[in-house]
Amino acid sequence: MSNPLLQAHELPPFSSIKPEHVVAAISELVEQNLQTVEQLAEQNSTRASWQSLCAPLEELNDCLERAWSPVSHLNAVVQTDELRASYEQCLPLLSRYSTELGQNQTLFAAYQALRDSAEFANLNAAQQQAINNNLRDFRLAGVNLEGDKKARYAEIKERLSELSNRFSNNVLDATHGWHIHELNDSRLAGLPKSALDAARSTAESKSLDGYVLTLDAPSYIAVMTYADDRELRRAMYEAYTTRASDQGPQAGQFDNSGLMVEITQLRHELAELLGFANYAEYSLATKMAETPAQVTDFLQQLATRSRALAERELSELTDYARKEHGASELQAWDLAYYSEKLRKHLYDIDQEALRPYFPVPTVLAGLFDVASKLFDVDISACDDMETWHPDVQTFQISRGDNVIARFYLDLYAREHKRGGAWMADCRVRRRREHDLLQLPVAFLTCNFMAPGNYQPAQLTFNEVTTLFHEFGHGLHHMLTQVETAEVSGINGVAWDAVELPSQFLENWCWQAPVLKEMSGHVDTGEALPDAMLNKLLDAKNFQAGMQMLRQVEFALFDFRLHQLSGAESSNHIQRILNQVRDQVAVVTPPESNRFQHSFSHIFAGGYAAGYYSYKWAEVLSADAFSVFEEQGLFDQTTSQRFLHEILERGGSADAMLLFKNFMGREPSVDALLRQSGIAA
Repeated sequence: MSNPLLQAHELPPFSSIKPEHVVAAISELVEQNLQTVEQLAEQNSTRASWQSLCAPLEELNDCLERAWSPVSHLNAVVQTDELRASYEQCLPLLSRYSTELGQNQTLFAAYQALRDSAEFANLNAAQQQAINNNLRDFRLAGVNLEGDKKARYAEIKERLSELSNRFSNNVLDATHGWHIHELNDSRLAGLPKSALDAARSTAESKSLDGYVLTLDAPSYIAVMTYADDRELRRAMYEAYTTRASDQGPQAGQFDNSGLMVEITQLRHELAELLGFANYAEYSLATKMAETPAQVTDFLQQLATRSRALAERELSELTDYARKEHGASELQAWDLAYYSEKLRKHLYDIDQEALRPYFPVPTVLAGLFDVASKLFDVDISACDDMETWHPDVQTFQISRGDNVIARFYLDLYAREHKRGGAWMADCRVRRRREHDLLQLPVAFLTCNFMAPGNYQPAQLTFNEVTTLFHEFGHGLHHMLTQVETAEVSGINGVAWDAVELPSQFLENWCWQAPVLKEMSGHVDTGEALPDAMLNKLLDAKNFQAGMQMLRQVEFALFDFRLHQLSGAESSNHIQRILNQVRDQVAVVTPPESNRFQHSFSHIFAGGYAAGYYSYKWAEVLSADAFSVFEEQGLFDQTTSQRFLHEILERGGSADAMLLFKNFMGREPSVDALLRQSGIAA
């Protein structure tokens, strides 16, 4: 039987992909590619051209990516023990492949020959950028290392790949390894009907009576925000904030303590091998920010500007909880609960009362309408795309009569699915052999509460903004006009600029005309009433100072951790986090809190020494949106300039240059502070 991962499908044949196909396909592709790379490197070592060197290499890498992308995605959204095992067997193969390419001195010489040749000046901007990026990445991959150091680099990369995957699996297993089972709803007072329905459905899926509360985000957030039973909130908080650690109800069972220590030590060793003082410095080699001091100064500035407001917000919350509810001392598991009550008290707005106004079909129609008005595209359902689960929806993006991209939308939380929300490449836009254009295809994944009781799923407003955020990433990937894979879409974009389109699109969630358009009560179809809409907008910056400091805390912890020469122990990591909290936080969590043990962004994702990127890019997005505030939400001149200078260009030019092309100047923090209500 032929292996579906080795066939040139336009889109992945998900039903045909089995765990037993994975290792065989990836092994074969890696070996074939390495042999062909050697031949290409030799043939081009002294005289190279784009067509003789870069085009065939791009084809090889894309062939491997088209096989691996659906496997990696399935492992994240419908993981089984067999698929996990196959996935893990491939990680060292892919790590070796990446390292061997990056350390191939003959291939490096071929790229340098092309860079130095007369042909380079005749290449387009994307091709030139790809070549320059490759030369940089060869150096960052240790192409100039000798002997033992080169071998050690390869060992470190392979080990880090394994450790990051184990970290992620521990978080997943810990999240799904604990729940609370209640036979009746007496302990669940305060929970909205949507949360109770979901808890009942979860119990049924486990063949249990009553209700099951889990650590998946929709269930956890509902309990922390609405459950009147303080002990229930505490139990959920302790289980959630001690996941994959040495504390809490699963203490030691999926413990990431040792993994964090080894990951930070290996990252530091890798950075030193390449001549950097620490991993933070190494990380900035591919980012907009130029020095560690620039990053820490930026974060300190945000903390300083936000602190007074955050202290007032906490004092207001504490006073309110004491006077109105007799809560003498607020604990970590009380904050969300009383914050929601205070929000309702101040603004007469109930987050859960908003949910029926945001059924998924209506929100999607509104989202697609925003994209259509801004960027002149049509988005429609597409029924010829095979999926991995009945809940997954499929769409295509068209301009005129031409389909320009497709995407999969997987919105709902379920067992064996990684938590969080993300966009990932399925196919990248590129010009293939015989002048064929490969269209971009995206995976868009969220973890919202699934529909029930024959009604469509309904979103909280936070979930609406999450959906807009991920779709912004998707537009960056799918609206690119670049035809060189390495800088097409989000590829090659500086990591601290990659959040610009996603955070930029969130701004439209907060505009009254858009809110009217994308809301419609699940029973009546009535748009969000003006009174509720105005209250929602009035509450936009509720506790903005506390939220800002929370993100600064995460970012500073990440960056300072990676300025060390590796952590000595998990206690050392805790001390670094405690020091950051002492400096910037207004809320100190209990000693048992082990947030870092499930901080997958930095230990299992791409944000190591880069979590600051969220705030860095938020400055860019707020600044960019300020032009729309001045010119009009759907001003065509402005939106087309954003399309052409940011979305279509991908990573084909320096991120700061593209931003300045759009804005006419360098970014300023003022718009973010104003929009967040902090500037005043």
